[in-house]
Amino acid sequence: MLLLFIITSMLEALLVLEDGTIVKGKGFGVERTVFGELVFNTSMVGYQEALTDPSYRGQILMMTYPLIGNYGTNSEDFESEKIQVEGFVVRNVCDTPSHPKSSEKLSDFLRRFNVPGIQGVDTRALTLKIRLHGTVKCALCSYEEDKVPDFQKILSETRAQPHISEKDLVKKVSISKPKRIESPYSNSLEIVLIDCGVKNSIIECLLKRGVNVTVVPYNTSASEIIGYDPKGVLVSNGPGDPVRVIETISTIKKLFGKMPLHGICLGLQLIALASGAKTYKLKFGHRGINQPIKDLENDRVFISSQNHGFAIDSNRLNNTGLVVTQINLNDNTIEAIRHKDLPIAAVQYHPEASPGPNDTYFFFDEFVNILRQY
Repeated sequence: MLLLFIITSMLEALLVLEDGTIVKGKGFGVERTVFGELVFNTSMVGYQEALTDPSYRGQILMMTYPLIGNYGTNSEDFESEKIQVEGFVVRNVCDTPSHPKSSEKLSDFLRRFNVPGIQGVDTRALTLKIRLHGTVKCALCSYEEDKVPDFQKILSETRAQPHISEKDLVKKVSISKPKRIESPYSNSLEIVLIDCGVKNSIIECLLKRGVNVTVVPYNTSASEIIGYDPKGVLVSNGPGDPVRVIETISTIKKLFGKMPLHGICLGLQLIALASGAKTYKLKFGHRGINQPIKDLENDRVFISSQNHGFAIDSNRLNNTGLVVTQINLNDNTIEAIRHKDLPIAAVQYHPEASPGPNDTYFFFDEFVNILRQY
């Protein structure tokens, strides 16, 4: 009997931080070196949704929950057409997933989209470091055992990479040409969605409420949008520093007073900037599915899903016409705004709640009600 033994080389991996910290681990996914901003997400579930969320473009994502991959990946939980993160950092990867919908292991999922990962590192210590010092520029390098990389070269390249606020990321994730998506439930309402990196589940929430959606690129002009004759406009989530999305801010300004205008996450920040407010970078951001928000108008508390690294400066709202309607109970940052006189409202969290919780679905119901009124 002839026995064949196939020897596969194990990947080693390094996580190199701009302060000189080098963390060694085991690689999974592909053999590759990538650069980005290291951020952490506190969710216990939803890693596939996070990996494919365009808001993570330009970032290396670290999950704080210690076991990732235990329910595999599937064809349904994509928030875009591919993995958007630059790299993935976890404590342990499960290569024996168990779930009825599972069709692919996490390690194979990363390989399919040419994304490197590192496991076997102390994600708790790294999270504490980020909470203390803030997000950092880093590199993730996975390599075969016999191909040890040049540590100093990688560290130099890590420090030399542009800061997240110096990158134009929205243009990398926005749709290239308009497309219309019809709701299977109704065709009575038409909106335009400005795509700055929209999640699929946001569109699904609109379609389920009988809204037809025309998705347009981030740099679409106000006149083009008005030409679609929509009942309203929704500005989507997306990656990076909002002040760099100049084209969208200009469009939003010209849409004020023309029709209902709502925003989600980056969309809130862009509406605020168009109104004359200011934004700033948070120390380590809000990324997870357990962020508590308080509604100041009805004194209710909700648990929300969030993914952002910038926020509105609450001291720069004078003369903008905007009022704060919700705040984050962890740090009092602004979570929702509305205009005093115009049909404009926006939220910082993700009301589509993919993968959960579902407390804030009402955002879409309120948007639809306003569309019907106008």
